[in-house]
Amino acid sequence: MFMDNNHKTDSRVEEKKRGSNNHSMLKTAVVAFVSAMLGVGIAFAGFSYFGNRVADTASDGSPGTTQVSYSKANTASTMSGSYKKVSNSVVSVVNLQKQKQNSDGDLSSIFGDLFGDSNSDSNSNSDSGDSNSDSSGSNDQNSNSDSNSSNANLQEYSEGSGVIYAKQNGKGYIVTNNHVVSGSDSLEVILADGTKLSAKLVGTDSTTDLAVLEISGDKVPATSNFGNSDNISPGDPVIAIGSPLGSQYATTVTQGIISATNRTIETQDQNTGQANGEATVIQTDAAINPGNSGGPLVNSAGQIIGINSMKLASSTDGTSVEGIGFAIPSNEVVKIINQLVKSGKVERPSLGVKVVDLDQITDDSQSSLKLPSKVTKGVVVYSTTAGSVAKMAGLSKNDVIVKLGGKTVSSVADLHSALYSHSIGETVSVQYYHNGKLKTSKVHLTKKTSE
Repeated sequence: MFMDNNHKTDSRVEEKKRGSNNHSMLKTAVVAFVSAMLGVGIAFAGFSYFGNRVADTASDGSPGTTQVSYSKANTASTMSGSYKKVSNSVVSVVNLQKQKQNSDGDLSSIFGDLFGDSNSDSNSNSDSGDSNSDSSGSNDQNSNSDSNSSNANLQEYSEGSGVIYAKQNGKGYIVTNNHVVSGSDSLEVILADGTKLSAKLVGTDSTTDLAVLEISGDKVPATSNFGNSDNISPGDPVIAIGSPLGSQYATTVTQGIISATNRTIETQDQNTGQANGEATVIQTDAAINPGNSGGPLVNSAGQIIGINSMKLASSTDGTSVEGIGFAIPSNEVVKIINQLVKSGKVERPSLGVKVVDLDQITDDSQSSLKLPSKVTKGVVVYSTTAGSVAKMAGLSKNDVIVKLGGKTVSSVADLHSALYSHSIGETVSVQYYHNGKLKTSKVHLTKKTSE
């Protein structure tokens, strides 16, 4: 009897526990359901509220009552900050020339002699350098209006861009393209605020298409710094700043990316049209138009990583293309402009020969060279300069150069690239065929001379 009572008591306790647990679970389920419904309601109310707020900023709901929202959006970007760092140092470069009776009609006025080597340009620039030196001297003493009047007998031949990169010893230095200043009788720069100044031509290098100008240091509004072009990568954001189509669009900025970091392009001699070398450039899809030449290509840190030089408008088969522009890498720019400031020119090694591509001469002429059948590429020595290192090394007319300094030479462009990779004073080996036999000689490189 006692055991039965205890058993019944235990059963009632268990039933109460189960009932209590069931009740707790029910309460938990109810709370969860209510919370979920509240969350949905709050979210719906929020969406409705903000949706109505957006609508209210545009219109009060009636037709013809659209309004402008005066709330200021934060649209500042890294690249707009880069523009602000550089824009005040960007200038327009005006090429002033005396009116000519006959135009030579070369295309440098459009795209320039990209890295082309032209003796006529060098002579013209030398003359303009003397002329600009005089105008620059007067600029230190006269006002801008006086400077403008001295150029009254000159006409604007072309416009390009440039960037002030240094202020040293009371002078401001501007880098631009050689083809922008080529043939000038006088040069003028227009600062970002519209101020016009006479500029002196310090030096040019047609091979790399670079030039340095000089203005009075007290007129320099700002300078920009060069970044390391070896550190850029495809996909990096960049901006191009310049004066497309002239100074009326001065300090125009376009944005793009680095498309390729080491694009090799063929360069040509402006006079002959023959390939005379290759250049390694930065490819970008930032818009570069006529007038942008000489302006800076800028990275997200506000550093110059290239000097814009040209754009490709069509392929070799005539197909139109967009978004292919080229800039000279900053590391190459700095090396060249430092030499121009120090000596007004860039000295390169020379062999003292005139050459032509092997595949450009006739089959009959090739057969007279007695070359092995496997030799189909190289450069043929057309002539040697008296006393040249090539002549002293044993090279003569009709020899075929196939290698220089360990680099294969298949064309004149290859020969120039191989030669310019060495410095004056170095001794390099040259392999060539003479009367059908392969020979190797050592040449001691000397300075390049006008030929």
